Amino acid sequence: MSGKDARRAAEAGDARRAAEAVDVAEVWNRNIGGWDTAMGLRLVSATRDEVVAEYVVDERHRQPYGIVHGGMHCGAVETVCSTGAAIDAIARGQAVVGIDNHTSFVHAVRSGRIRITARPITRGRRTQLWEAVATDETGRVVSTGRVRLLCLDAGTDLAGQKVGGT
Repeated sequence: MSGKDARRAAEAGDARRAAEAVDVAEVWNRNIGGWDTAMGLRLVSATRDEVVAEYVVDERHRQPYGIVHGGMHCGAVETVCSTGAAIDAIARGQAVVGIDNHTSFVHAVRSGRIRITARPITRGRRTQLWEAVATDETGRVVSTGRVRLLCLDAGTDLAGQKVGGT
């Protein structure tokens, strides 16, 4: 579906169809902040069915042995999985938060571009499960992860504040 068709679907009230088709990576990258910006993580593409992000390894990603810190792998997995789940949930006026992140470190990395791709395993109204695979420039898997996310209705209390709706 083209961007024009997606806008028509959204205007017609078909938020699900519009969300399925629109790649929100550019909008997301313009409005991203916090940890993702600090770590240099950039979305390449982001739709309801797949999210792809990249970062170039530098000093902020390395632990004392000179390899990418496990927390970087975990955080990148969390970001791509949460982004995909959020794109899905927003069509229902919901937000999402991660409730479980299981990330495995497969191969050590010292430099280069890392690409993380996430796809849904299941998307329910209350929870979603997404899986991500991170690869280096040669296509070698460097980490994998699964993130379970809780879907929150608008008005739900989250750490003392109400979750907004769309």
